[in-house]
Amino acid sequence: MAAVVAFQDLRRPAVFALQTLAVAACYYTAGRLGLLRQLVVEHAVVTPIWPPTGVAVACLLLFGLRTWPGIALGALVVVMSISSLQPAVIGTLVGNTAAPVCAYYLLRKAGFRTDLARLRDGFALVFLGAFTATLISATVGAGLLVLTGKLASDGFWVVWSAWWAGDAMGVLIVTPVLLVLYEARGRLRTPRWKEAVGLALAALLVVSFASRSDVSMLFLVYPLLIWAALRFQLAGSMLCALFASVMATVAATDEVGPFARMTRIEVMIKLQAFNGTMALTALLLSAVIIEQLNTRRSVEQACQELVEVLEHLTAGEKPQVAPPRDADDRL
Repeated sequence: MAAVVAFQDLRRPAVFALQTLAVAACYYTAGRLGLLRQLVVEHAVVTPIWPPTGVAVACLLLFGLRTWPGIALGALVVVMSISSLQPAVIGTLVGNTAAPVCAYYLLRKAGFRTDLARLRDGFALVFLGAFTATLISATVGAGLLVLTGKLASDGFWVVWSAWWAGDAMGVLIVTPVLLVLYEARGRLRTPRWKEAVGLALAALLVVSFASRSDVSMLFLVYPLLIWAALRFQLAGSMLCALFASVMATVAATDEVGPFARMTRIEVMIKLQAFNGTMALTALLLSAVIIEQLNTRRSVEQACQELVEVLEHLTAGEKPQVAPPRDADDRL
């Protein structure tokens, strides 16, 4: 018995270390992907979408607060890969770690559920996880650039808004995709695989055309989002939104298609407006549809139980009534 206890005591630090390294590796990989596409605003390099913030929030929601050392380690490795370690860099690391942790606490306080099966969960992720918590990293990052003299004070708000939008887009687009993939692990079913393939091909063609056409045709993405949300709920809509966002970001950084002949600030504003509205549409529309489907299933189950009770009463038997369930659990 003592040997088992000793083994468990040794196992816990090993599991924690492996989990920390795994989270750090995911954060670093997402950071390198985010750095592939950059915009220069007021002589400061910003990323239109910063995926590591979305990865960090998803890890915290799925595995708990114990993953924060992995987030901090991953942020450190990302920064060290592009610059040297300086006092200002440490402040940026604190901000990049504190923002996801703050999002985690806010979402837990709001009763957030990772299946995103309720509209309230969608609103919580948007307004608490994406829009509110990321204020910390943007304020700390842009503020340190001003304090260290790397950014003029009059350029603070432009860089701050770009930093905040990039982190917020990471939470809006990346976090839901990771939560959906985690929930679907081991039970992936494709009863409508032909329609799924058709949707994927349509998204490939439409998004590629819309993001490269000189005529502003980005609005063509929204019918695809509606189709994906109606037929495949959150998994379909968020994967479609992720693909459209990546393609739009590539076009924006290349300054082609609807982003041609525009200043860097105009490119940033147009891209973030498109990514933001698209992510909001996909996330909230899917949440509404899932909530309605769950409500319908609950009503159908209640009707079935009522039919069974009436059949028992008609036969003169004592009905077997199922214990009442909280309405929140049904949704």
